[in-house]
Amino acid sequence: MTHPDLVSYNRFVELIPSVIVPLTLYLRHACLGACTGITFIDSTTLAVCKNPRIHYHRTFAELARRGKTSTGWFYGFKLHLIVNDHGELIDFVLTPGNVKPVPRLARRLFFGDKGYLSRALRDELWRMFNIQLITGICANIMLPLLDKLLLRRRVIVETIVDQLLAD
Repeated sequence: MTHPDLVSYNRFVELIPSVIVPLTLYLRHACLGACTGITFIDSTTLAVCKNPRIHYHRTFAELARRGKTSTGWFYGFKLHLIVNDHGELIDFVLTPGNVKPVPRLARRLFFGDKGYLSRALRDELWRMFNIQLITGICANIMLPLLDKLLLRRRVIVETIVDQLLAD
């Protein structure tokens, strides 16, 4: 059963190129929350095809790239999200699968997961922005109790990512 005010799937796909820029601008300028001083970053993969089909895939051949996550290799894009401690979206960026854009998002960053942690990245964030990336995956670093308690709030961004991927 179709609703008379809704467009068909084929028409929806045809309309996407003409509305993607206005929708992105609206999201950037009217829908982002305020930075509260505590922000969390996480990313999710947006695979465009299954790994055995990478060589035959043509739709995003110029844009998509192979990337690696803790669950394995994929071909496509990564959606990086920064949210505040109230669950409001602060910033986002869509990149090819092999890119980690933390320096671009770093001015709003506070907590991250092990996918964003490296000594070079920690040093760069400290040098450029005077920001300390806090993560629970630090084998030789004892975290203060406050940092441990705040890391438990990362469930906010993980829940948002899970909701985006829900079928």
